[in-house]
Amino acid sequence: MFHVPADRPHLAHWPRRLPRELVLPETSLWFNLEVSATRYPDKPLYLFFGRRHRYAQVRAQAEALAGWLQSVAGVRRGDRVVLFMQNCPQYAVAYYAVLRADAVVVPVNPMNRADEFGHAVSDPEARVIICSADLAGVVEAAQAELPAARRAARVLVTRYADAMDAPEATDPEDAPSAAMDAWLRADPALPVDADGVSPSGARWTRWTQALDAGLVPEPHRSGPDDLAILPYTSGTTGLPKGCMHTHRTLMANVVGAGTWAPSGAESVSLGVVPMFHITGMMYGLHAPIMGGATVVVMPRWDRELAGRLISRHRVSHWVCIPTMIIDLFGSPNYARFDLSSLRYLSGGGAAMPQAVAQRLLDEFGITFAEGYGLTETAAPTHANPPERAKLQCLGIPIFGVDARVVDPVGLQELPPGEIGEIIVRGPMVFQGYWRHEEATAAAFCEFDGRRFFRTGDLGRMDEEGYFFITDRLKRMINASGFKVWPAEVELLLYKHPAVQEACIISTQDAYRGESVKAVIVPRSEARGRVTAQEIIDWAREHMAAYKVPRVVEFVEALPKSGSGKVMWRLLQDREHGRQPPG
Repeated sequence: MFHVPADRPHLAHWPRRLPRELVLPETSLWFNLEVSATRYPDKPLYLFFGRRHRYAQVRAQAEALAGWLQSVAGVRRGDRVVLFMQNCPQYAVAYYAVLRADAVVVPVNPMNRADEFGHAVSDPEARVIICSADLAGVVEAAQAELPAARRAARVLVTRYADAMDAPEATDPEDAPSAAMDAWLRADPALPVDADGVSPSGARWTRWTQALDAGLVPEPHRSGPDDLAILPYTSGTTGLPKGCMHTHRTLMANVVGAGTWAPSGAESVSLGVVPMFHITGMMYGLHAPIMGGATVVVMPRWDRELAGRLISRHRVSHWVCIPTMIIDLFGSPNYARFDLSSLRYLSGGGAAMPQAVAQRLLDEFGITFAEGYGLTETAAPTHANPPERAKLQCLGIPIFGVDARVVDPVGLQELPPGEIGEIIVRGPMVFQGYWRHEEATAAAFCEFDGRRFFRTGDLGRMDEEGYFFITDRLKRMINASGFKVWPAEVELLLYKHPAVQEACIISTQDAYRGESVKAVIVPRSEARGRVTAQEIIDWAREHMAAYKVPRVVEFVEALPKSGSGKVMWRLLQDREHGRQPPG
């Protein structure tokens, strides 16, 4: 058990309703589905465009697929299986089937192209790929470029429509847009011959065929310390590395999720954060399954659909990316959405602008409780207590977590208010990077006689023990010796009435070395009216001179990752590519 020193300042403000540490089950994650399916067999686990996928049905499908993985695909204990698709009920079935087969899930971003996807297959030496039909071409192209010994021998493919009702049977309130519906119901040809073998040598099987085989898996043997998932994270250098998480490290936040923000079988959540992402995985798969909750699944973000689904299904819990809230407010219909059912609204990945959070509070009476975590920590290490949340704040360290702010070089602890690197220790911290001993060693440090994970994030702690992020170590802008943290400038710009979204990057400057550039998506009513000079003049009135953007670029949209985070690095690389050194 991880013990937190009694003198940590956040403990003075710890909610009385919560235990300070959790006692975790000595079981695998699969057992959580087994229990909930026994307790709530006829209750919907997932609602997918109106179709109900009940707990007993999901368990039965996962067991049948686990039998296919073992009996047909030859998956053995500890083997790696890639999941490559958008959010859908099949994702959960496949995920828990891999766990039931005592194997390891490798979740991959469905936005990956062939070169990126190939690494996710070859590095973990995956035996099987489970993908959606729309990504079959990416899978085959990636496999063709790999040495034969590094290819997956089996590919299992599903259509999203396999989990949907016919269009005429779908209530209009649950229906996707015409464009999304066409994508979901598409049936692209697979790159296989008459025997189901592709040019890369892999044998392909349809999802329905594998389930219909009705194969029975071997007895489940995985325990809490067996490897469960291997999500890949890019970090700052080199190719993405796999983060080794056991059933136990995941279980810490699975149990914690339902305890921190009370939820159970009566809860309904909106599952729109991608399930390949550690946050979507935790709050769209594991936590609802353990608590017996229902998840309304969205395969892609669509603000109009999200507003309708929250209203129609009385969604009570929504963990999201703040950019989704910002986009929802950008809808001309947002005032018509009924958000009164929401009891808990939280998220991370980017700071929630104060102006947006205030609108949520003023117009809907909802407090946005931010949290903080990484792939390496299986989502949160920090969260805001719903009853005492602070805006633009990571919150306090959660159950069993010891977090410090230290000097990034000397690793001495810094006093409240000073900026340094955030380091953490807790039951959800990963075991290390897959086959990267040096990277694993560099990711940890010894502090106060214990092993802490170095997050690479800069932040500060206030006198009450609440943590605030400043930025990534690699993102700081050095303008004539002044340190500019882009996230801070972004949050200030959100207060401008014409700004819907903003991303701060550096631009080269012959005199200052680097200067601040703002890439802005204006609000619809301000497009074509607001000027760059107006933004700059406003910024001069609201922030220190060295933080003021020297350059402003207006765009239709900011590039975002599959999890909804703004891809600042892509904008930064484009900027450096277009300008010669000063």
